[in-house]
Amino acid sequence: MLDTSTADQTQAFLDSFGAALEARDIDAATGMFLDDCYWRDLVTFTWNIRTMEGRPQIADMLKHQLATTKPTGWKLAEGEIPTEDGGITTAWIEFETEVAQGYGLVRLKDGKIWTLLTTMVELKGHEEPRGGQRPLGAKHGAGKNRISWLEERQREEAELGYATQPYCVIVGGGQGGIALGARLRQLGVPTIIVEKNDRPGDSWRKRYKSLCLHDPVWYDHLPYIKFPENWPVFSPKDKIGDWLEMYTKVMELNYWTRTTAKSASFDEAKGEWSVVVDRDGEEVVLKPKQLVMATGMSGKARMPNFPGMETFKGDQHHSSQHPGPDAYRGKKAIVVGSNNSAHDICAALWENDVDVTMVQRSSTHIVRSDTLMEVGLGALYSEEAVASGVTTEKADLIFASLPYRILHEFQIPAYAEMKERDKDFYEGLERAGFWLDWGDDDSGLFMKYLRRGSGYYIDIGASQLIIDGKIKLKRGQVAGVDETGLILDDGTHLDADVIVYATGYNSMNGWVADLMGQEKADQLGKCWGLGSDTTKDPGPWEGEQRNMWKPTQVPNLWMHGGNLHQSRHYSQFLSLQIAARMHSIDTPVYGLQEVHHLS
Repeated sequence: MLDTSTADQTQAFLDSFGAALEARDIDAATGMFLDDCYWRDLVTFTWNIRTMEGRPQIADMLKHQLATTKPTGWKLAEGEIPTEDGGITTAWIEFETEVAQGYGLVRLKDGKIWTLLTTMVELKGHEEPRGGQRPLGAKHGAGKNRISWLEERQREEAELGYATQPYCVIVGGGQGGIALGARLRQLGVPTIIVEKNDRPGDSWRKRYKSLCLHDPVWYDHLPYIKFPENWPVFSPKDKIGDWLEMYTKVMELNYWTRTTAKSASFDEAKGEWSVVVDRDGEEVVLKPKQLVMATGMSGKARMPNFPGMETFKGDQHHSSQHPGPDAYRGKKAIVVGSNNSAHDICAALWENDVDVTMVQRSSTHIVRSDTLMEVGLGALYSEEAVASGVTTEKADLIFASLPYRILHEFQIPAYAEMKERDKDFYEGLERAGFWLDWGDDDSGLFMKYLRRGSGYYIDIGASQLIIDGKIKLKRGQVAGVDETGLILDDGTHLDADVIVYATGYNSMNGWVADLMGQEKADQLGKCWGLGSDTTKDPGPWEGEQRNMWKPTQVPNLWMHGGNLHQSRHYSQFLSLQIAARMHSIDTPVYGLQEVHHLS
């Protein structure tokens, strides 16, 4: 039998909170938060992605936004019963603003709000046509000269970008561009995705042949269409490529392949971009109001400039251009780097009888895939989580509800448990000479990813090859390259027929510099990172991912990227921001991010 007392108490609290907001009594509303509190808002109140930390920041946000937001109807979400554990009550909630429907998650401690997540679900009057509002599809009745669905699609494809202009152009047709394109399509926003490759999914197909996703399937669904229940836990790259191609077609996306964006400039008077693209040899000028860069979270490949590289007689390339191991059988290879790509490439080379050496220049966090799934992801993204009622959408919101300021506190004990579970494994790596770390504060993989997007490997087998000496390991800095190989700073010379530079990627605003010039890239500033003042994530504290999925200092320019999970989750909030502007809804942005770092 359900205990409704917690539900009654929580609803009474929401009634009081809602009444304070409706009365615009900011002192009363902020008084319902703990001193140590957090309000993370995804678009509903701030038209931004913003975390307010502490009562003074919450009060300031409400002072600026409450009069235009006009929130009402705070209640427990339909079908959800609050839970109580360790003195913390957790409740799914619903509310609305003047222009939108909202959903969220609140945690109450000692009768006050500890954390509050508010998210925009849909715009009133501009809801997605789904459920009972889905389109009929068939045209019942009779009429002369009617055109079929196919003819309508063909006409749209022929006219958009020529006779009519898209409201939005997305540069980049990987998972980020595709997920956002699908969201915008459902919201009725005319959009063109431009992609340089021949087919959707080629950004995956063209990577080294052994590449598989290291994240499990429950974490990786796209919007609207989930992977089938028999889909493998870890998707091979070509399978993902085929899925993206299928998805692009069935979601009816206007997807321009063999198209390269050459330049983009913004007319502030018109509020309009001029984007020059080469579409399969034809120059086309697009005039969207909104421009999204979805060229990948990692940005441009970071190719080192070691002394003597031009003298090397063998093959050398960045890991993003690695063709796979087939051409190197029986030869000697060096992989410079020790993160995910470096390990994957080393393992594939060893499997194909290549004498391979990994050069580790800095410490790396390693976590075994099985252990990560069980300890780190299992509660949210697993078959067991689904069976217990934690859908992918719920899991996304639970994860999003933990403020970045304190997220590491939840991660540290999880990674301590992983470290203990796999103690023998880590001792073996250290005996082999591998330089391990657990993040600057022992918070592990997720925080490294969010802070810097690098510095880790999810082990799916390469680590054992290092332990067994099958992948050779050298630690040190690269002093130079000569005709026959690599020279380390201790004087060691490593012979090589091929050198793979798994040396990472620069900030996404490098793509902006290529398309719009360095001045625009600097106006935008660095992308990614939280300002945690940890390795490769310089302060000051910013509290959200820099410039991602939200308004930037460059008007009408948006940055969209990340893994499949982030592409799915944040595309919802980016698409709503763009749709609101298309419908001329007032979108007063609170807390527009300042630029602290240029790249």
